[in-house]
Amino acid sequence: MTPEVSVIIPTYNRCAMLLEAIDSVLARTTEALELIVIDDGSTDGTEKELTRLGKAIRIERIEHGGPAAARNRGVAAARAPLIAFLDSDDLWAPTKLERQLAFMRANPACAISQTDEIWIRNGRRVNPGVRHRKCAGDIFIDSLRTCLISMSATIIRADLFRSLGGFDEIMLAAEDYDLWLRILIDHEAGLLDEPLVTRRGGHDDQLSATTPAIDRFRILSLTKLLTDDRLSPERRTVVVEVLAEKCRIYAGGLARRGRIEQARLYERIADQAQNWRAAELACAIKSIRSALHEIPHEC
Repeated sequence: MTPEVSVIIPTYNRCAMLLEAIDSVLARTTEALELIVIDDGSTDGTEKELTRLGKAIRIERIEHGGPAAARNRGVAAARAPLIAFLDSDDLWAPTKLERQLAFMRANPACAISQTDEIWIRNGRRVNPGVRHRKCAGDIFIDSLRTCLISMSATIIRADLFRSLGGFDEIMLAAEDYDLWLRILIDHEAGLLDEPLVTRRGGHDDQLSATTPAIDRFRILSLTKLLTDDRLSPERRTVVVEVLAEKCRIYAGGLARRGRIEQARLYERIADQAQNWRAAELACAIKSIRSALHEIPHEC
């Protein structure tokens, strides 16, 4: 029997929290799912612990490639028409899937939805800032400065995910921001306004703590957006505005650290983005991708 939803958990060296995340899925109040765990080359005993869980889950082990590659691998293995993601440090309420699947059935035109969530940082509950508050509907513009869709709270239609090519695997961070924006160009976000996810933060291995200057990945995402023919002139103007803003902030940081050539690249992007022709835009994207890995590139 084909499951209604495939639940995908990528993990890397987070064994104890992973097992808690898995338990939160297995405690669900619906049976219409398959659970896929992608072990992204863990070296902390994760593989051994997962083996003990038996046939309750599907397990794939891959060479370490980052969360984008791991999630893409999970979707490639998924059989259901809906995809739900859960980060290995987060938890679901037992009714999360049941309630959200009911929401998706009641809203068949909805391509992506999320639930509300509880934030825990260093073991204590905290309130998200106003800019992080979730809304339903057309949230594209608001999502340019702040990622407003949470990975562990999301359900997306599998055919849409695949049609957009999934997550950009060169992005070691902000890969979710990148995909959500590509979706939000012409899809509204659904919201089940119930706190059915516990988002646990503050631990040392979080990408936000281990990946410096995450805005450099957001800059790549915004630059890529300018190649998308679905972008209206009005939205393109706002994308350019936010891109220039982020480029100038990042360039300032690079200059303070003596990385003058890279600072000039981002200042040039900020100055020229409004009037880029197609060839110049392609060159800028190549330059940013090269800069992310500190590979020299000239157009």
